[in-house]
Amino acid sequence: MAEGLSEPYVAKLMRVLRIGGFVKSARGQVGGYVLARPADQIIVSDTLDVLGGRLFESNFCERHAGNEQTCNHSVDCAVRSLWRAIQGAVDDVASKLTLRDLLSHEQQVTSLVKGKF
Repeated sequence: MAEGLSEPYVAKLMRVLRIGGFVKSARGQVGGYVLARPADQIIVSDTLDVLGGRLFESNFCERHAGNEQTCNHSVDCAVRSLWRAIQGAVDDVASKLTLRDLLSHEQQVTSLVKGKF
């Protein structure tokens, strides 16, 4: 595969994308996958959400408090501020790009990202 991914892993990703409504599948000798919508109508952040979610969810500290009931730093946490900022930057970029944009060369995508912010 062009990206170095194994066929079983790609099959898992495609299943998730199919369930998420991003691709359609057809079985059989001429089967395969096609996009469910045009590439310029599929937002990158939507596909990332389906494939694995966000880097930092607002309830992260509640779910990962260690051995404690609540995080020791639930009131004042510099690390949480960092992850919120990183997630915000990822959201800003990914919400403005489509799959069609990603078909471009690296320099073009870089220009698109810079031009949209």
